[in-house]
Amino acid sequence: MAIWYNPAITIQDLKLLGKDTMGDYIGIELTEIGDNYLKARMPVDDRTRQPYGLLHGGASAALAETLGSVASALVIDQSQYDCVGLEINANHIRGVKEGHVFGTAIPLHIGRSTHVWDIKIYDDREKLVCVSRLTVAIIRKQR
Repeated sequence: MAIWYNPAITIQDLKLLGKDTMGDYIGIELTEIGDNYLKARMPVDDRTRQPYGLLHGGASAALAETLGSVASALVIDQSQYDCVGLEINANHIRGVKEGHVFGTAIPLHIGRSTHVWDIKIYDDREKLVCVSRLTVAIIRKQR
């Protein structure tokens, strides 16, 4: 059973969501939506590398926060609620110099006032690159 507010939502419906955002600038592309997960990919290139030529930890955190935040937005009734990041952590496991990284967000907790997402990021060889947890606050819109 789908966790999404609109269970008929598709990746094509989400394509314009990130237009002209940081995620768009660094090349994050939402690629798949399942009943209880959201996937995206991000290039490892000059936009996302740190000075030593490796994937920047902040880029991994941006991918994780993008996935978790979009997923939270898809769970709530956006006409009544907003969702905002409350806390993120990221453990960087392995360096990546080129190619793409792929993230998957799955819920650990979907509550009335908070959501907690587990985001794992892998490289092209399916090696674990980063493990992240994002907590999102769900707040009622001001009338």
